[in-house]
Order: sequence, then structure tokens, then C-alpha cells
Amino acid sequence: MAIGAAQATVSRYISGARTPEDSEIRRIAGELGVTPAFLAKEFRMRAAIGVSAHMRRQPSTKVSMWKSAEAKLNELRMHMSMLTERAPLQTATHVPTFDYQFTKPAEAARRVRTAWRVPLGPVRSVVDLMETAGTIVCELDLGTHRIDGLSQWVSDYPLVIVNSWSSPSRKRLTLAHELGHLVMHADGYVDDEMIDVEAQANEFAAEFLMPEAEIRHQLKTLKLPNLLALKLEWGVSMQAIFERAFRLGLASGTDRQNFYRQISRKGWRTEEPEEDRVPVESPRLVSGLVAQFRSAGLTNDDFADLTGYARDAVPDVFLPQSGRHLSSV
Repeated sequence: MAIGAAQATVSRYISGARTPEDSEIRRIAGELGVTPAFLAKEFRMRAAIGVSAHMRRQPSTKVSMWKSAEAKLNELRMHMSMLTERAPLQTATHVPTFDYQFTKPAEAARRVRTAWRVPLGPVRSVVDLMETAGTIVCELDLGTHRIDGLSQWVSDYPLVIVNSWSSPSRKRLTLAHELGHLVMHADGYVDDEMIDVEAQANEFAAEFLMPEAEIRHQLKTLKLPNLLALKLEWGVSMQAIFERAFRLGLASGTDRQNFYRQISRKGWRTEEPEEDRVPVESPRLVSGLVAQFRSAGLTNDDFADLTGYARDAVPDVFLPQSGRHLSSV
């Protein structure tokens, strides 16, 4: 860090053993791409910055990769905290929370669908439902395919990051998975080694996107053409649909092995067909908020100051995006 101070001095700043001069604070802020006010702020978080984020990632993900993603989440949490403190979100609904010890994941998913008045059948837009409930959803390049998304709370608002590298069907599943964490694991940690929080989030996501009562009768035939048709109807991958059938006891372990052999031979494990026909989940809450500020006369520099970013360091997540939804069936 080019601030004209020795490493030992910087370490004292970090530990609180020494308070930097105003000129030093300005130099540090400039190097970090933030404002001096951002560095001086004490942030109020529902789960502490030091609490690990909920993260949907592959087991083989390097520690350095998920630590980097977690750092991006915490940085964004702090900037979003500054924004929502000054401009509280007005939401039509909220993200309900349940005690995972007393509410099973599938039941929690059904309750959320009911609370949000989700119609029977496929969810047209997961991100629209979440944003309507005050969830801040951001799409970021996480630099790897091994991390799909992560989540935590920003004061009273949930924050979800989705990897921009993911396919449309994977993004929908990731959003529902992270929603499961926010609903069932709101405090940021589970003090029980016997509880598999990732399995709980997966079960929540499956019931939220593919309710058993509505999809079970469609899973009697698990041939590839049928799975592809269901993918386009429900907006989730063929693999997620087969796993749903397997978890519901409608496919055996041998069936499962044969299915994955089939799609592996076709090269579909990592790139399924018809992804371009799956709706793109495009976050709009943040960009819409930015548009409101600008229509009220705030400049880009004003918005940078509002969120604690240096004026040349505001990230792309604040730029408007567009997308499409599932058609009603």
C-alpha cells in the first residue's frame, strides 16, 4: 500500500494502537478506493463481519478462492449498509425466518411461498420475489466456476451475491439455495456439528423451486427428453430435476448412476442444452435505487459519497440490467 508509512505503522493503525493523521487517512482511503468517512464508520451488522458467509461452493474450492469471495461480500455489505442507513428500503414483503431446529427445510420453503403468495407451478422470477422482500442481490465475477454464490445480512436486509459465470439455471438454484440459508440460518452460524446446513439449503431450494405436490406426478418418466422438457418448464437444470426425483424416492441409486453416465457421454455435466431458453435472473433493486437518486438530481459523485466509494471506484453492480421471466403455464 503506497501511503508513505512503514508496515509496522500500518499494523498499529489496524490494531488501534495508533490513530492516523487526517492526511494519512485520506491517503489510505485513496489507495483502498473508499472515502475517509467509510474508514471511520462503525458498521452495525446482523451477523458480524467475522462470521463466515453462507456459500454455495464445490468441496474442492481452494481456501484462497472462498476467502476472496467472502471478502467481496463483506466489502459490499459495508457499502450497502451506508446506503440503506441513509435511504431505507421500502419493501412490500420481507424475508421470513424460521428456527431450523423446529421447522424442516421443505416446510420452511412452503411457508415462504405462501407468505409471498407465489402461484402454483414454476417460480417465474426468483430474484424478483427476493428483491420485493428487500433482498439486495448483486451479480459479481468471482473469478472461478467453483463458487456459485454467497449470502449474509446487511443490517436488516439480506444480501446475496451470485457468480456472473454461472448458467441461468444454476443462478436460479443458487438464489433459492441462498434464500434457504437466509430463512433458516439468519444468525450466520449454526452451533450444532450434526446439522448439515448445506443439505438444509439444498432441500429448501428444491421444494421452493419444485414443490413436491406439484412436480411429483411429472417425474414418473426420467428419460432425457422428458427431463429437458421439465427443465424448460421449471427453469432448473436437468440434473437438479433428476436429483429431485432421486430424493423423493422416484429413482434408484442405479438409475442415478446411469443418468450421470448418459449426460457425461454427451458432455452435459458442465454445459446442459437449452440454457439460452432458461430465463435470466437479473437483479434490479440496486440499479433502480440508483436511478431514483439520479432522477432526484444526485450526480454519480454524490452517489459515490453516499455509499462510501471513491468517486472513480463505484463498482458495476450499480449499473442497470435487463432480463426475462418464465412465461405462465
